[in-house]
Amino acid sequence: MKDKRTWFWLFLAPVLISLFFVVVLPLLFGIYYSFTDWNGIFLTKFVGFKNYSAVFQNTSFLNALWFTVKFAIVSIIMENIIGLGLALLVTQKFKGNNFLRTIFFMPNLIGGLILGFIWQFIFVKAFAAIGGLIGIKAMESWLATPNTGFWGLVILMSWQYAGYIMVIYIAYLENVDRELIEAAEIDGANAWQRFYQITVPMIAPAFTVNLFLTLSNSFKLYDQNLSLTAGGPYNSTQMLAMDIYNTAFSQNNMALGQSKAVIFFLIVAIISLTQVYYSKKKEVDVG
Repeated sequence: MKDKRTWFWLFLAPVLISLFFVVVLPLLFGIYYSFTDWNGIFLTKFVGFKNYSAVFQNTSFLNALWFTVKFAIVSIIMENIIGLGLALLVTQKFKGNNFLRTIFFMPNLIGGLILGFIWQFIFVKAFAAIGGLIGIKAMESWLATPNTGFWGLVILMSWQYAGYIMVIYIAYLENVDRELIEAAEIDGANAWQRFYQITVPMIAPAFTVNLFLTLSNSFKLYDQNLSLTAGGPYNSTQMLAMDIYNTAFSQNNMALGQSKAVIFFLIVAIISLTQVYYSKKKEVDVG
C-alpha cells in the first residue's frame, strides 16, 4: 500500500511541479506586483491599493467589463441552445448523422485568430455585397458600429464553440434510459413533456459542464476579439482581456494592467464557482 502511494506521488510530481511554476508562482508574483509601481523591468516602491483604486476609476476598464458581461450572457445562451439543438439532431437515427457531427465540430479545430479574420472577411465583404443587393444599409457596414460589432462577436463565438458544446451534450444524451422515454410515450406524454420531464433532468451534469466552459471562454476571449474588431470602433467592442493587454503592453503600465488582471481573475472565479455550486445543487435535487 505504501509503495502504491509512493509511485502515485512520483508520477504526479512532474505535473504538480509544472503547475506550480507555470500557474501558481506567476499568479502569486502577479498579485504582489499589482501592489507596486512595477513597469515590467524595475520595481521601486510598494503603493498599496493605489492601482486597484485607479482601476475602478478607469472608464476603459468599466466599459470593457460591461461589454464583456453582456457578451458572456448572450453567447452562453446562444452556444448552449445551438449546441443542445445540434446534439438532439445528430442523436436521432438517420443516415449521415456521424458525418454531421464531424461537420458541426470542425469550426472548433480552427484557431481563434484565423476564425476572426475569416469572419471579418464575411462581415466586411460578403455582408456588404448582400446588403447592397437587397438594400439593407446595416449589412454594408456590419463591424462599423458597437451594436453590429457586438453581434458579430456573438455569431463568431457561437459558430466556433457550438460544435464543442454539442459533443458534451451528445455524451449525456446517449446515456439517457430509452425505457423511461418509451414508458412516458406509452403513458401519453408528448415530445416536449418527455424532453422536459425526463431528458433534461438526466442530462443536468452536461448543463453544469457546458455552462462553466462557455462562461469561462466568453470572459477570457481575446484572439477573436483582436482579429475581428480589434476593439473598434473607438474601443466600443473591447473586451476585458484586450483592455488588460493594452494597458500593460500598449500603454506600458504593467502594474495597473496586473491589477486589472487580478480583478478579472476574481470576477471569473467567483462567477464560475457560484455557477458550478448552484448547478451541482440542482443535480442533487434531481437525483
